[in-house]
Amino acid sequence: MSITKRKPRSGGARGADAAGVKRISISLPAGVSRALDLMVADRRLENRSKAVAEMIARSVLERREGADAGTVMAGIISIVYDEASGRLVQRLFQLERLHLAEVISSLHVQLEHGHRMEVLIAQGPVRILRAITDKILACKGVVSCKLSLTDVLIPPVHAANRVRRRSSR
Repeated sequence: MSITKRKPRSGGARGADAAGVKRISISLPAGVSRALDLMVADRRLENRSKAVAEMIARSVLERREGADAGTVMAGIISIVYDEASGRLVQRLFQLERLHLAEVISSLHVQLEHGHRMEVLIAQGPVRILRAITDKILACKGVVSCKLSLTDVLIPPVHAANRVRRRSSR
């Protein structure tokens, strides 16, 4: 890592620059520090700060997900399952249909050994997205099912059509 000389700060909050960035200092065990440097290099990030900020933001988001289950978020539900497991494919389609308001799109690919990977793009209250994930995970033949959320939302898909219809009446 390179060390650059910083210009002296003028005014403002102590430890914050004009862009609203707050500088902090952390101490890490040598092994963790080496792992961080390797991750920064592997991911071709600008610096350690970018990597640490991303990890903290992800952790804060995960904590927020648990704080208010009514919060609307967008997410991906990734599933790996055994296609030969009874009526599993039909059960998954039924679950998607039951949650048409939340499941925006799906994609599946064939994997080796009769397995399939499916990705559902969803948006809705976190409690409902978790419930969908739990229902999928409870199905016999599902190998794994994981929900990944973001607080950046998908814009309304048909908003432009609604405006056009109203103006043409």
